[in-house]
Amino acid sequence: MLAGLRGRVVEVGAGSGLNFPHYPSDVTEVVAVEPETHLRRTAERAALKVGTPPRLLVLSGVAEQLPLPESAFEAGVAALVLCSVDDQREALRELHRVIKAGGELRFLEHVRGHPLMGTAQDWVDPCWTRLAGGCHLNRDTEAAIAASGFEVVSLRSIKTRVLGVPIPGPTLILGRAVKV
Repeated sequence: MLAGLRGRVVEVGAGSGLNFPHYPSDVTEVVAVEPETHLRRTAERAALKVGTPPRLLVLSGVAEQLPLPESAFEAGVAALVLCSVDDQREALRELHRVIKAGGELRFLEHVRGHPLMGTAQDWVDPCWTRLAGGCHLNRDTEAAIAASGFEVVSLRSIKTRVLGVPIPGPTLILGRAVKV
């Protein structure tokens, strides 16, 4: 998901900072935004363990109101966060705002399955959302990314597996989109 990134990168919903050691050396700075206090503190500790580059800065904030200037980043990263933001459309607008023209959005996200799986996700979603920190299994994230001014240029579906066996569960997409 992070291969080939370079320059300044914003990561929304950075969680505990699991991505930090995986940024390529061409990334000069990662500004990680995390709203949850405990996860942000864990991310701050994780940032201290990573050598430079990249420079890692962890900020308090939400994806729907990024405390960052317009067109300041070559890329944005969203890993399992667009399924749980309060307003997915606004979060994507904010990512579009802070990424430079021609810049990239890299994403790994839960998405609505088709068609029987989607119906099952609709049924399970209210309970799942309460138990899983606001994660919605049934959002059409690919369409939301395209509607927010990004062109999806690479997309791969990932089926959920347990011990190598496909199971009914959230479908994931891994992709790359360019700001147009």
